[in-house]
Amino acid sequence: MTTPDAVPAPDPQAASSAPGAAPLSAFLGGWARAQQSRPLPSHAAGGGPASQVPQADGAHAQAEQPQDTVLDEEHVFEVADPRDFADDAGPQYEDEDFDAPGEGDGVAAGAPSARLAPAEAPATTPAPAEAEPASAPSPAAAAPSASAPSPQSLVHEDEDLPPLEDFPHRFTDRELTWMDFNERVLEQAEDQDLHLLERAWFLAIFSSNLDEFYMVRVAGLMRRIKAGITPVRASGLDAHQVVAEITRRAKELTARQAAIWQDDIRPKLAEHHIEIKSWQELDEAQQEGLTRTFRHQIYPVLTPLAVDPSHPFPYISGLSLNLAVLLRNPKSGKEHFARVKVPASLPRLITVPGRELDTVDKAAGAAFIPLEEVVGQHLDHLFPGMEILEHHLFRVTRNENLEVEEDDAENLLAAMEKELERRRFGDCVRLEVADTISPFVRRYLVRALGLRDDDVFALPAPLDLRCLNQLHDLDVPALKYPRYVPVTAAGLGETETATPRDVFAAMREHDVLLHHPYDSFSTSVQEFVRQAAADPKVLAIKQTLYRTSGDSPIVDALIEAAEVGKQVVAIVEIKARFDEENNISWARKLERAGVHVVYGMVGLKTHCKLLLVVRQEADGLRRYCHVGTGNYHPKTARGYEDLGLLTTDRDVAQDLTTLFNFLSGYAPRARFRRLLVAPRTVRSGLIERIDREIENKRAGKDAWVRIKVNSIIDEKTIDALYRASRAGVSVDIVVRGICGIRAGIPGLSENIRVRSILGRYLEHSRIYAFCNDGDTDLFIGSADLMHRNLDRRVEALVRITDPEMVAHLTWFVTHSASDEVTSWWMEPDGSWTRHVTGPDGERLEDIQDTLMSLASKRVKGRG
Repeated sequence: MTTPDAVPAPDPQAASSAPGAAPLSAFLGGWARAQQSRPLPSHAAGGGPASQVPQADGAHAQAEQPQDTVLDEEHVFEVADPRDFADDAGPQYEDEDFDAPGEGDGVAAGAPSARLAPAEAPATTPAPAEAEPASAPSPAAAAPSASAPSPQSLVHEDEDLPPLEDFPHRFTDRELTWMDFNERVLEQAEDQDLHLLERAWFLAIFSSNLDEFYMVRVAGLMRRIKAGITPVRASGLDAHQVVAEITRRAKELTARQAAIWQDDIRPKLAEHHIEIKSWQELDEAQQEGLTRTFRHQIYPVLTPLAVDPSHPFPYISGLSLNLAVLLRNPKSGKEHFARVKVPASLPRLITVPGRELDTVDKAAGAAFIPLEEVVGQHLDHLFPGMEILEHHLFRVTRNENLEVEEDDAENLLAAMEKELERRRFGDCVRLEVADTISPFVRRYLVRALGLRDDDVFALPAPLDLRCLNQLHDLDVPALKYPRYVPVTAAGLGETETATPRDVFAAMREHDVLLHHPYDSFSTSVQEFVRQAAADPKVLAIKQTLYRTSGDSPIVDALIEAAEVGKQVVAIVEIKARFDEENNISWARKLERAGVHVVYGMVGLKTHCKLLLVVRQEADGLRRYCHVGTGNYHPKTARGYEDLGLLTTDRDVAQDLTTLFNFLSGYAPRARFRRLLVAPRTVRSGLIERIDREIENKRAGKDAWVRIKVNSIIDEKTIDALYRASRAGVSVDIVVRGICGIRAGIPGLSENIRVRSILGRYLEHSRIYAFCNDGDTDLFIGSADLMHRNLDRRVEALVRITDPEMVAHLTWFVTHSASDEVTSWWMEPDGSWTRHVTGPDGERLEDIQDTLMSLASKRVKGRG
């Protein structure tokens, strides 16, 4: 095997704790204690009366409006009379141009996950527990262990410690800890050391995250409240309390986001001549140019919709931007209400004439104006002869969770397509409005959409800061991260050349560990699939597909393979959240090409990342395998941190063959050699290994647990880690997002250290490492420690057996959790503190920069 990095990995011994690192008081994470003394309001789910038959976007007769049109004595909407409107009163232009909350989501008896009371958590934060020696295991010590821990090895609580049940606050709430994660994203946008356009990008990510959270998680909670299903969750909170706390925190964070943009990032971008202007800030020539743009490119797309008893309140599509317009007829004096949808088919930010980005002199910058401002300044073109009294921007978020009864669906594909159509008309769960909106128009929208006033977010313009992605796309290198070009993985090429190496030959020589995006996806996994499709000796290709791009070279290669007569099987997950339509589209494309498309298993999402290629060789059939932590998606592979294993190992090959047969046929008694597979053995396999560490610690042997995941919320696994901590086992957890475990609590988790890393790349890999008395047991794969991964998905973790790979991955996860790396630390009260400098004020290491540097040095070392 060739080491994944020819450059020696940094000494993991350096990953030991550095006590005394001063927390940055400017970066305060965590969620405030739920105010239990104050009664929380009951939350009626959003959405009005039952929907009618879906119609076109603007004409949907959904019964969201109040039956009467009298809102107060001053505002009465009357039936529009065509005679009230002049036929020649103005210019006319023609032809001129997010898992919803479900069973098992932490619903259990317990107590609130608010920060612990002073009696349980000392006011002073104790220093993180000192980790076990973090040195990477030597090849001899990291040799593979063929035997799993004995399941009959029962671990008992220490007699002198209270039972875990005496710690009712030991689980944080799933939804509220997600809010902690999105706050960390916002803190990235606040980081003055980041490049300006990257800070703007983090603001856009914050908005996108919150949208999906409301569409799925909050919508699911509101639906449960409406149905009267509000059991106490594992955190001790019920749905009413959780929604109330989400609302409070979401309003605080969105106001903070708006302030970051308006008071910090926007003015600093203007210093670099990148500006978002208002109409009033433009000169006359620029306004005239935008009027021409409106006439030719915007006006033909717009559809004004009146609202009165003969024109019911229009259907408002989720996440669309809209203008609420209050009009008055000068002849009759009657007032009218109308809605104008800002077309999503056009760029949100319109370039100001004469301020386009110069491809040569990029320092000259560029200027933009929001599309809704241009529309708002030309409403007289849409309502000729009417007085425009006021207009206000608003945006609605709807329940977009899919619910398909798979057991009753004769055709899952058809059922999903039908449910996708219904999703457009889900109940409203949030209303965002410009903070300049008049009280009357705000009241009218709240009533028309069937919401409560608490569901309204009043924010300064512009709403929906996802539009800042458009700024991030500007080619201004000085305001972005330095460009990084992924390199060919060690073992797949001795030199960087334009000619790809024979992947099959490389895999026959040794296993290959991939670490994206530092290692190129295109010259490894993508090239593997391409060569498999073109190689006449390849007989079969089997692959799971959870998410991929619409123009994916992976899909193209599978189609090419099927068309030349290879047996191709694609396990397509058409229930992948918000990729359902895309997946259905290319699933049909695969079927038309002759690919055997299987839609997974009823009741389970297929989330594992597996690829199996069967090739005819001189000595018989040989199977080539890839097991990964990330999707087969070339675009996200450039921005997601993920791991993968390329191997011809017979045990892995047999396991993949068995698992594919399990997914495409019937294999109820399937057993695996090097895989842990959910929903059968991932949870139990990991807990058995945690219990083994406890037994080893009690026997005086080396013992530690190192975990890197996206989310950890499964109570059974968390309790196992608490037992390990109470037995003296060092536990390091690196988690990007949801985190239900508590760290540093006396008598419960003194030996647990929890860190979170956010950065240029989205941390997405999963690693589970166990000391095993020096014979490190280490897995990588697709499963997080969540109920959905362990109980409702098909997941796969593969045991890494190559000593050098084990040593490198052990260093990586240990070093990521160390005090030397920039990260957020979980405090005993459940809050998160960002650490960017050491005790002497030195800048801490960015682990992603380190990995990019290692990859680049490896290329230079090839000569």
